[in-house]
Amino acid sequence: MSIDLTRETKTEQNQQVSEYINKVLSLIEKEEVNKEEAAWITKETVDGFREHVNPGFLTYRKSVTKDGQFAAVEWSDNGACFKDVNGKEYIDCLGGFGIYNVGHRNPKVVKAVTDQLKRQALHSQDLLDPLRAMLAKILADITPGDLKYAFFTNSGTESVEAALKLAKMYSERTTFISTTRAFHGKSLGSLSGTAKGMFRKPFLPLIPGFRHVPFGDIDMIRKTFEVCASVGEDVAAVILEPIQGEGGIILPPENYLKQVRELCDQYGSLLIFDEVQTGMGRTGKMFAAELYDVVPDIICLAKAFGGGVMPAGAIVAREEVFKSWFPNPFMHTTTFGGNPLACAAAIATIGVLIEENLPERALVVGEYFLKELKEAAKGHEDKVLEIRGQGLMIGIEFHKDEIGYEVSKGMFDRGILVAGTLINSKTIRIEPALTIGYEEVDMVISTFKEVLSLVKA
Repeated sequence: MSIDLTRETKTEQNQQVSEYINKVLSLIEKEEVNKEEAAWITKETVDGFREHVNPGFLTYRKSVTKDGQFAAVEWSDNGACFKDVNGKEYIDCLGGFGIYNVGHRNPKVVKAVTDQLKRQALHSQDLLDPLRAMLAKILADITPGDLKYAFFTNSGTESVEAALKLAKMYSERTTFISTTRAFHGKSLGSLSGTAKGMFRKPFLPLIPGFRHVPFGDIDMIRKTFEVCASVGEDVAAVILEPIQGEGGIILPPENYLKQVRELCDQYGSLLIFDEVQTGMGRTGKMFAAELYDVVPDIICLAKAFGGGVMPAGAIVAREEVFKSWFPNPFMHTTTFGGNPLACAAAIATIGVLIEENLPERALVVGEYFLKELKEAAKGHEDKVLEIRGQGLMIGIEFHKDEIGYEVSKGMFDRGILVAGTLINSKTIRIEPALTIGYEEVDMVISTFKEVLSLVKA
């Protein structure tokens, strides 16, 4: 009897779930939703986060909260903007933490993915998939120096994990040098290189062998190399962001990266550039390594690599390093890395960046953006500590966290999305689509100026 009742209950539950799924799918199908539907979506979103995702997000995202509910539940996007479910448009200067380099839903990237989807979505895992080979060839052509072989991932932290494992296999050394304010991801290996204690402490001990030194301090790196060599803990690799993103958009001192390269060569260590945020044209070159005329042994990519349409990442390495994986290519694998949809998106993304000269455009528009932001901040030196950046990777650092929060909230209320960085909460970032128009840039600047005048120091 109890079994029958359980079956009946299960059948009824499945029916309710099916009805809910059909309602959700019918809303996805719509280009526009009415007020009643928007209200239902908003309520379901807030309740779902509270009851089934993580209620902490409702507190964390307080800068977009209004009267206890979210002012914005995102629903659609295009170009340099997105709309909430109620139809309000926002200029996106957060850019998904830097994933929308070619814009939101770039038509060429969307077309490549949908064309591939019509033929095959995922690969068999056993046969040779063509787009992976073609994308790897393209990366060998466009990456700096003699970087040649690629391994594909789904995210930035996976790219860093792959780079760390490859470095360990190459030399069998186990010591890594990372830097303060670094962010390399949150899976255990990449978290070992990440600097912020708040993210690290709950998961200690992490992967052993990581040493952190101040970013930009070449003397400290030199001393660390010397000490590691003297105690028999030779350095496998130095892992760096050429420009620190989550650390607060921190640019390296002059010649710093070249000197790190020289130290790595001197001690037989690898240099890993984490270009997850700086890559794909963001800084005014296709890769930030080109800005500083330094060729790493391994480069890590993700975020914008999938064109803002597909999750995709990669590492590209020199043949001498990568051949550690030649005898057994299954030493490091991932089921979905390099899948046909992701590869199609990445190929199209690189095509758009090259054809539309977006790295060069990022440099020019970024210089204008930076100059005008600094002009807008004049007279507010008691609030703004520094405005710095390279290309369309700009950070605005305030004297206090509270000022940054109030500025972020004020800009959001006026239709501009910005956000702080994960390591340096006093700094908000400006990382819009590289396709952003000057009219939109001017709107961001005027809004920043207006909000800054209203915020108390």
